[in-house]
Amino acid sequence: MKSVVIAGASGFIGTYFRREFAAGGWQVRTVGRTGDAVWGNTAAITELLEGADLLVNLAGKSVSCRYTPANKAEIMRSRRETTAELGRAVAGCTRPPRDWFNASTGTIYRDARDRPQDECDGELGSGFSVEVARGWEETLTAANTPGTRRIPLRITIAMGPGGGAMRPFNTLVRLGLGGRMGGGEQKYSWVHIEDLFRAVIFLHSHPEITGPVNIAAPGVVKNATLMAAVRRANHVPFGLPAPAWLLRIRAVLICTETELVLKSRWVSASKLQDAGFEWKHPELAGALADIAGGSRG
Repeated sequence: MKSVVIAGASGFIGTYFRREFAAGGWQVRTVGRTGDAVWGNTAAITELLEGADLLVNLAGKSVSCRYTPANKAEIMRSRRETTAELGRAVAGCTRPPRDWFNASTGTIYRDARDRPQDECDGELGSGFSVEVARGWEETLTAANTPGTRRIPLRITIAMGPGGGAMRPFNTLVRLGLGGRMGGGEQKYSWVHIEDLFRAVIFLHSHPEITGPVNIAAPGVVKNATLMAAVRRANHVPFGLPAPAWLLRIRAVLICTETELVLKSRWVSASKLQDAGFEWKHPELAGALADIAGGSRG
């Protein structure tokens, strides 16, 4: 039986991963504020990791909040400190995990409207979200774990039944506010949570892949196209558009940041595609139909 340790297993992605790994016959153990080992007890985490096949770290405060000084500090701290502690724990193993996949984000790239950003020639951006991503990946790189392959997973916006990005989008559409956001031309890179999990399994079975890996479905769309697709999935014929100034007001009301919808994220998963990964949900319309069916189920 293969074994996986999931750090940060209580969120939307972590809950899905925990269930799917178990369904696939893996022994699943967790690290978090609760679980098989807890943050701050590095010795217990080391013991948990001893002989494991795979470590997946998803820990970190959600970025769907207002970027107050306190929230910004916690977003950064919750990523860097947990990754650093995992590095110390892996370094303490006599039989360390073969693979350590650490969450990162596709928003590490610049606002891209001219061409897709891949792992080879993508250009890193600027601003707080990019600083968070770079700090996260730098902490992973600094870990002294020569016996373990470390891969930052540059995950785009994950979508699936019961959570992820779909919940706020569906809410806006049902309130009649599901029109384009801002100019509507900004790109939206996304991934169905099933393909995110499948990509992790694929990477574990391909030890030749190294360095950061983008995880983004090939069917990148504009924001206006995204919102039209969400309206169709909810059987809502019309949605009021939201110019940037209105989005800034709305963001305050729902405690989030406009960057999450106004930044153009155009991410290409070149490493996965070159290695032969096949997407189960490559296009947005099919992914939304599957998500809607899963939500009803």
